[in-house]
Amino acid sequence: MTVENTKTDGPVDVPPAGPEAIKAIPVRHYGRYVSAVIALALMAGVVYAFSQGKINWGAIPDYFFDGRVLQGVGKTLLITVLSMTIGIGGGILLAVMRLSKNPVTSSIAWFYIWFFRGTPVLVQLVVWFNLGLVFEYINLGPIYKDQWSDFMTPFLTALLGLGLNEAAYMAEICRAGLLAVDEGQTEAAHALGMSHAKTLRRIVIPQAMRVIVPPTGNEVINMLKTTSLVSVVQYSELFRVAQDIGQTSGAPAEMLFLAAAWYLLLTSIFSVGQYYLERYYARGSSRSLPPTVFQKIKSNMLSFSRPKGGLA
Repeated sequence: MTVENTKTDGPVDVPPAGPEAIKAIPVRHYGRYVSAVIALALMAGVVYAFSQGKINWGAIPDYFFDGRVLQGVGKTLLITVLSMTIGIGGGILLAVMRLSKNPVTSSIAWFYIWFFRGTPVLVQLVVWFNLGLVFEYINLGPIYKDQWSDFMTPFLTALLGLGLNEAAYMAEICRAGLLAVDEGQTEAAHALGMSHAKTLRRIVIPQAMRVIVPPTGNEVINMLKTTSLVSVVQYSELFRVAQDIGQTSGAPAEMLFLAAAWYLLLTSIFSVGQYYLERYYARGSSRSLPPTVFQKIKSNMLSFSRPKGGLA
């Protein structure tokens, strides 16, 4: 672009103006608005339906921190932790046996997994509880001898039923994690003179944990909810305590809502713990760790505070 200069009577070059700023207009997704309205309408319908029922909602906060309820919560957590301990320990052992080149140990592990995964856990609990009809005594020689009914208590029934069943599922999870580790890692460890057990402990298992941890966290949450089944063997966990209180207080439905609220609270806490555990084992596998809950909240708050329109 040139203009006339009155002093020199000649053209003068003027630098061209920069490009105009592009005003970005976001695309409107009307389907999202429609789906949101439908979802809100359905939620409002559910709330309205429950509001019409004869439910004493005040009974839930009255019994939420009742001593019997808290004791049931404690027993639920106890049986969850102990059953998962048995399940994880047994699962690791069964996974190693399944991957063994010994056909006997491999076949035993396969049969165990096949049987316990193929039968419902509720049936297994009832079988353990009623074995006293078949065996009158349990005789371990000089170690232990007693009547079966005294030996197989509701707590032991719940522990064996849940723990042994969980071991079958954890065996497949652990086996998948072990197989996910490259065989070159094992070959390199053996070339350095490391034994098979040491290679498994120092090389394979730490790398397999990245694959094992996420489904194991899901199994812990599932185990917490599955503990409600042990009420059939007379173990006083959260669900059974809620049922007992509901029968004596005349508010059975309200106590079931109370138990559901406690299960939601506990599973939410376990989910947060699972997230941070997965984040810990993700170190080294990705360039940047996934954001924490507080980092996500901060990022969302900042995105709302930024001005809309124009270029970012």
